Amino acid sequence: MSPWAIALIIYSSLALLSFLPVLRVLVRWVDLNPGGPSFDQSPHFSDDGKLLLAQNFERMQGTLKFWKTQAERYRTFHIYSLAWISLSTVGVPLLAQATTEDPWSKWLLTVVATHSAVLLAVSRAFRVEAHYKAFRSGESEFYDLYRRMLDRPRVFGPDQHEQIDRYFENVETVRRVVRSAETDNFPSVEDAQGTAVLRTDSQSSQSGTRQQ
Repeated sequence: MSPWAIALIIYSSLALLSFLPVLRVLVRWVDLNPGGPSFDQSPHFSDDGKLLLAQNFERMQGTLKFWKTQAERYRTFHIYSLAWISLSTVGVPLLAQATTEDPWSKWLLTVVATHSAVLLAVSRAFRVEAHYKAFRSGESEFYDLYRRMLDRPRVFGPDQHEQIDRYFENVETVRRVVRSAETDNFPSVEDAQGTAVLRTDSQSSQSGTRQQ
């Protein structure tokens, strides 16, 4: 068997095997970590205050799970894309110089370049890194508020009523910011057109390489 064919099999196998952890994250939901003592055990609030805060936190559970799952999905795909795009950035120029008349060498160059182009196109069109930062920041901001309300409720106001109202306002702000970031980062028609152009350019460069 041609050494180029063996190299192609090795590259394809590694690309597929390293994508399996990404695929596993993409198809499952991430569980929230245990948070420790919550509002129902806090000495800072009355029974009515504890009930309001506990109900608000329960309503946030679905949102937090969604944020954490989305952040993990985008993070995992971003790491996978970054690793393979970095490797192909170095590998494609070297392969272009090393290709021979063996058709397997040209197939290897084509597969490596196409794999990188697809990952780059998807990352840009769906703004993977920006989505990861938005969801991760939203999750962190909420838990910062949550811990601050548990440990130092007086930073939200002098009395319980004001503390709870201000805490709820801050939680709503975090949700609004994350929702706005998610909407702004959602791919548009222009992004899809740019992705198509990127793929076309990549295919043209590969065709030019093969002709040479």
